[in-house]
Amino acid sequence: MAGVRRSASGASATNSARLGGAGARAPREHHHDHAPIGEFIAVDGTRLHYLDRGAGTPVVLLHGNGSMIEDFAASGLIEGAAADHRVVAFDRPGFGYSERPAGRAWTPAEQSSLLRKAFALLDIERPVVVAHSWGTLVAVSLALAGPDSVAGLVLLSGYYYPTPRPDAAAIAQGVAMLGTAVAPLLSPLLAAGAVRRAFAPCAVPEAFNKAYPMSRALWPPQVKAVAEEAAMMPSAAQSLSRSYAELAVPVHLMAGSEDRIVETDKHSARLHRQLPGSTFQRVAGCGHMVHHAAPEDVVAAIRTMGQAPPRPGAAGPPAGEAVRRRWLHIGESAAALRRDLATA
Repeated sequence: MAGVRRSASGASATNSARLGGAGARAPREHHHDHAPIGEFIAVDGTRLHYLDRGAGTPVVLLHGNGSMIEDFAASGLIEGAAADHRVVAFDRPGFGYSERPAGRAWTPAEQSSLLRKAFALLDIERPVVVAHSWGTLVAVSLALAGPDSVAGLVLLSGYYYPTPRPDAAAIAQGVAMLGTAVAPLLSPLLAAGAVRRAFAPCAVPEAFNKAYPMSRALWPPQVKAVAEEAAMMPSAAQSLSRSYAELAVPVHLMAGSEDRIVETDKHSARLHRQLPGSTFQRVAGCGHMVHHAAPEDVVAAIRTMGQAPPRPGAAGPPAGEAVRRRWLHIGESAAALRRDLATA
């Protein structure tokens, strides 16, 4: 059965036997005061760090630029979705504990190609892919690889069109000027400010402060990856945007009404208008980190997405429709979302 796990490690007996070569798992390693929380698999010459939890229909989580698996763990999304799904969260190449070998462009297409190979090694078939921010470009690239690649997309606070991002340009230029060895020495205060800006207008949750390894986020190879992805973001979005109309899987978009990182109207709302069969949830009073503000709504979207057939031409909710902010009464709002998606 697709996506069913037969061992506590997340791999079937057949899969475990198969992981002796390019897909062999490596032992855990430690860096400073933080240890990786998942396992490793070697794919096409690149070692990827991943966390595998739960059982059932597979769900893949892809983080944004500068982030890592712990972001999803701190939000409660992994725990919530793993109650009735197999959830596999990856550190994308160059982030967390995943490698980013030199000599490759590491565009969304390059990353999606690597992930498809990882899916095969880990027996992940047609997952629902949940992606945040820069990771949405990789998720879209996965879906464009073919209708059998993924079952559906849940896209959070994504950047989809080549609009100017002065902050991203500043990051890329700053690292280019200072170098990856010097930039982390100057960046702890800047990083703290960036985190506050990402969550604004909401406060940074204590769970995030406790679980997110900022020392790892400021590790020179990750700083370099951040700069590379910031620099390529407009061109990557421009290239992918030519193919959005070809998406043949269900798409659910979520974004905060007060996002100060990516403008919701220019990206999520615009993509919703371009994809007649998509659904769109604007989380009122929330910034860029919608999976922290409304994790139960993301889980509700995953559950509905896993059951929904492709619906080309279906009309989603109006692009301007707002959904009230979900810090309290989450169960009630998740039920409402399930009704909305079922009738969309």
